[in-house]
Amino acid sequence: MKYQKLKKAIVLLADGTIFYGKAVGKSGSAFGEICFNTGMTGYQEVFTDPSYYGQLMVTTNAHIGNYGTNKEEIESDDIKISGLICKNFSYDYSRASADDSLLSFLEKGNLLAISDVDTRSLVSYIRDNGAMNAVISTDVDNIEGLKEQLAKIPNMEGLELASKVSTKKSYYVGNEDAPIKIAALDIGIKKNILRNLAKRDAYIKVFPYNSTFEELSNWKPDGYFLSNGPGDPEPLEEAQRLAKQIISKNLPLFGICLGHQVIALANGVSTYKMHNGHRGINHPVKNLVTGKGEITSQNHGFAVNREEAEAHKDIEITHIHLNDNTVAGLKMKSKNCFSVQYHPEASPGPHDSSYLFDEFINNIKASK
Repeated sequence: MKYQKLKKAIVLLADGTIFYGKAVGKSGSAFGEICFNTGMTGYQEVFTDPSYYGQLMVTTNAHIGNYGTNKEEIESDDIKISGLICKNFSYDYSRASADDSLLSFLEKGNLLAISDVDTRSLVSYIRDNGAMNAVISTDVDNIEGLKEQLAKIPNMEGLELASKVSTKKSYYVGNEDAPIKIAALDIGIKKNILRNLAKRDAYIKVFPYNSTFEELSNWKPDGYFLSNGPGDPEPLEEAQRLAKQIISKNLPLFGICLGHQVIALANGVSTYKMHNGHRGINHPVKNLVTGKGEITSQNHGFAVNREEAEAHKDIEITHIHLNDNTVAGLKMKSKNCFSVQYHPEASPGPHDSSYLFDEFINNIKASK
């Protein structure tokens, strides 16, 4: 490509701190909660993950875009992050299976990205001071105006975002003659979750975020699934009500990430906003049932209250995050229900946790 002089750009945090960089492509401003992902690969999957909706993504890997993009490596129909912040942006790429550059991919998604930012310093600052709202902008001479706009952006705590990313109407995935039918509630579902269920000989009907138990159960599924997704789980009262009804009837239920938090809330166990979330593809988790360790892919800014989960007479904590001992998985002792805080579909990431899909299928078979 022809290289041109890049426009100046800034990262302005809610507390007034500024970091400097250069615009990768388009000009303008983008707002959201700033967060960082430590994965060295998988940037395309991350950018299209609905769980990142409304967030400005800082990539800690020094080079982004060097292996291009591939139309098969997306987790939803379009880019979900609000903006991208990186150190070195690769305009050229080298990979046999790539079909486009990252620049072209971002331009098609109309995404603002800035590079040449001291991401090491920025991530260190976020680690110390916690997640907060921010703006990235090429309007570098309008700091006070940007501060005024930034002050109007709602905080992630208390923010319901599932409605922004959920399907508008139900759809099907897999072989309709498959022996197992699963009703999946889309509160930000990833494509690879559906692939993992379908390849285990399941036929899935995906329902919008606000669907009722009656709507799901009328399809006569063998099991129920609550997906990952963005935002605070507490405002998702309809999803919590749905989970309560599924649990009360002792039907097979599996939840991932936001779905895991919804199941906790449905049992009266609270969630809380983390100082910094878990976002990366190398997070260590211990399975307390088997004693084995798992390297996992994670993306969440909220967590389940561990003390309340431990005190609940019908809940068993099955997994813990080894970095900070937060709840990474739970199951109900008297019901056919379990959930995990991380992403066993591992796209991107390791495959250590894929057994959880087998466990769900086995739970369904045992209940039929």
